[in-house]
Amino acid sequence: MTPMKKVDTPPDEFLGSLPDEIRGPMTELDTIITSCLPGRTRELWEGPFWGGSDQRIIGYGDIAQPRPRGEPVEWFLVGLARQQRYFSLYINAVLDGAYLLAHYADRLGTVWTGSASLSFSSLDDVDLDQLKALLTQAHDVTPEDV
Repeated sequence: MTPMKKVDTPPDEFLGSLPDEIRGPMTELDTIITSCLPGRTRELWEGPFWGGSDQRIIGYGDIAQPRPRGEPVEWFLVGLARQQRYFSLYINAVLDGAYLLAHYADRLGTVWTGSASLSFSSLDDVDLDQLKALLTQAHDVTPEDV
């Protein structure tokens, strides 16, 4: 299986290709993330995600993601994706040996969280002030793009 990788498609082209009801929230999230991660890269990633499903994710910031077995892989600090019925953010920032998301999970609204993933049905379900605080701290605790 070929791993997920950066592609040449500009993120704005990807966002523009989405249906109206998805494009609006995705564009708003993109604007929020970009404003909280100044100076970080912004690129589209495509291919099989860790679980094997094909994904298109806007990745913000380049990091070397440690893997449980093997060498670190090139990855993104924050990722934005649209799933079938919900939006997902992948926040790969670490603080004190744990994913930063754990420090914010109970303050983000009506969302589902995993170790580094945040999912929600609508922007109305998310406490955007807390999301901005999380993203800003992710930027602050993670070294500049590698």
